Amino acid sequence: MLSIDPSKNTATENYKLMIGSVIPRPIAFVTSLASDGTLNAAPFSYFNIASSKPPMISIAVLRKETGQKDTARNIVDLKEFIVHIVDEGIIAQVNETAASLPPDQSEMELTNFTEVESTKISVPGIKEAKIRMECILEHHVILGDEDAPSSDLIIGRVVQFHFDKEIYENGKINQTGLAAVSRLAGHNYAKIGEVFEIVRPK
Repeated sequence: MLSIDPSKNTATENYKLMIGSVIPRPIAFVTSLASDGTLNAAPFSYFNIASSKPPMISIAVLRKETGQKDTARNIVDLKEFIVHIVDEGIIAQVNETAASLPPDQSEMELTNFTEVESTKISVPGIKEAKIRMECILEHHVILGDEDAPSSDLIIGRVVQFHFDKEIYENGKINQTGLAAVSRLAGHNYAKIGEVFEIVRPK
């Protein structure tokens, strides 16, 4: 067994170990609004469930050398955002939104996605996503060294769910119909693949 002390690694070396170890990671496609009304759209794989009572999700938005990314800044300012679950049908266009654009240019211009109004918040969603969750900011935690913050941890409370009728079945989600895509390391992604069942002990 190889043992590595992360304090002796560079940030890049630790990043490679983390994204290669914590797999597969679900992908959140997040839309948020800038103060000038620009619709920002970007994918994040540091994403998961934080709570089900009340329903909350967590997203860690890594910072750039110049500071906060647009998504984190928009969410902290407006306190609203939408999380879309990335599936096989939209992954190619979602990937296009990962490009670095100036804050006043919308990543939506790089896609053929259709904006759709939300029910309870002001941020528009993406019609083509099979699942989208309207969220309000519950907590914002700055991670990293005090003099060099490295990440914005966003905890959002889900205030409205939207599901494609084809994947919603008696209160459950049809995972085959959803066909969610997950993130691996490098340029690699994964589909659901083989599914097996193990019953939890009582």
